[in-house]
Amino acid sequence: MSIEGQIADKKSLRMIEGKSADFEELARDCVGLANAQGGRLLIGIEDSSQFPPAGQRIEMERLDKVRKRIGELTVNVVAAPALRTAQNGGEYIELNVPRSLGVASTTDGRYFIRVGDATVPVTGDDVMRLANERAILPWETLTNLKIPGKYIDTDKWQSFRTAINNSDRVSSFIKSRTDDELLDHYFLTRDGLFTNLGILWVGRREDRALLGTAPVLQFIKYDDSGNKVAKRIWDDYSMNPLELIDAVWQEIPDWREGYEIPDGLFRRTIPHYDEVVVRELMANALVHRPYTQRGDIFINLYPDRLQVVNPGRLPLGVTPQNILHASMSRNPNLARVFYDLKLMEREGSGYDRMYEVQLVQGKEPPEVVEGADSVTVTVRKRIIKSEVIAFIAKADEIYQLSQREKICLGLLVQHETLNAIQIERFLELKDASQMRHWCGRLVEWEVVRTKGRTKGTTYFIDPNLLRTLEFKGTTTLKGIEKHRLRELLIRDLEIYGEASISEIHPRVGSEIPRRTIQAQLKQLVDEGVFRRAGKHPRIRYVYAK
Repeated sequence: MSIEGQIADKKSLRMIEGKSADFEELARDCVGLANAQGGRLLIGIEDSSQFPPAGQRIEMERLDKVRKRIGELTVNVVAAPALRTAQNGGEYIELNVPRSLGVASTTDGRYFIRVGDATVPVTGDDVMRLANERAILPWETLTNLKIPGKYIDTDKWQSFRTAINNSDRVSSFIKSRTDDELLDHYFLTRDGLFTNLGILWVGRREDRALLGTAPVLQFIKYDDSGNKVAKRIWDDYSMNPLELIDAVWQEIPDWREGYEIPDGLFRRTIPHYDEVVVRELMANALVHRPYTQRGDIFINLYPDRLQVVNPGRLPLGVTPQNILHASMSRNPNLARVFYDLKLMEREGSGYDRMYEVQLVQGKEPPEVVEGADSVTVTVRKRIIKSEVIAFIAKADEIYQLSQREKICLGLLVQHETLNAIQIERFLELKDASQMRHWCGRLVEWEVVRTKGRTKGTTYFIDPNLLRTLEFKGTTTLKGIEKHRLRELLIRDLEIYGEASISEIHPRVGSEIPRRTIQAQLKQLVDEGVFRRAGKHPRIRYVYAK
């Protein structure tokens, strides 16, 4: 039983029965699904379980009650409950909620949308965004009465058909369909007419140009002074999205440049911008842009970074702070084509892949900034620590690391030590409880060590592993033990007599977190070893002896 957070969720049977029944929460989830892509709620299966309890039985009256209460508590929501029996014989309710034709809400005037595995509220100006973005039919499935399905670019169709037949993500049943059936299956045609998606992918050049919002790409290269030194534009509408991505990668020679780093007796080339990252950036820009809005996609190459600027804002509910975990597509049918053709990872995991590649190559992760009417993704080319590359490769060979574990390990090797708050910020986690999905096995294997508790927990790579894998990093005081830091602070004030924390910090070690020094200074004051002079913000510390 496959459970996907964006379009499906599990709910306890307690939600609809007894004193703990919470139909208001169930109604909010239904509204969230209706305002997104639609989906289903599986009532009677606990979050930690794959199946309902064996032998669980559900009376038909409960289905009628669910249908009635959802109808009473929501507007523009259609909820169709059905009784299902799992493999273990237990029964559960499958509550199907299709995408609403209008904007869905609760009867008390609240709006929600499904983002990843969470239902989030829509408030303020975002309510107007929700109304504007939700046409009765999505842009990609709209048909054009002047362009019947017979006006097809045969070369593009044959390439599409061949790519589908060669994809291991497509079932043999889909591959065996006729041309007309395959066109309908991917919503390239509807009722014998081309959809906008069909024109975009297998239509003729002149028809693609008439769409008005078919993507135009501009590549601009800048020098150190910010002057334009090269430019390339793809604006003749002759290419579909797949051909555009290939063109960007093949026609720009700068992608072939890289760094050479030692690798044993040989040298290894690390590209300035990995092919996986460039293609994923292009795929995300093409899939997630609003096709109801005009605007070119800009690929700006600076001496130290690559920036991709896409018109339109992020899909409603997705922010730069949750982009690693949110799963929300503005164009789900286009995203499905991209996934089946292996042009992108599954929905919501593209940024994970870019994070992994950047960190494994010793670079900074991508940065996402949302503007008033655009989204900018920045990828930097500088290798912060070349030693990270060999270390993670050896660790992966031994432990068979997952994608998330590589990301977590890459952050820790780059920064030496990170506390729970810092990791939560880097990985955009809601709270420390999510840490186990990223670093849990690394801690169990003792690849990563911890000290401290709760949000003060510090994570660092096991020194024995660093020696075993011959990590050639630099030695710093970032992870210094408390008793050693204590002696450093005492020695510092013995010499200098009186100083502020701003003066002490660079002397004992600027790489030591300021919070760590503050905590140790406070403890020394509490013990009477130091005393404070002055008032905030001009506090100075004096050695009491």
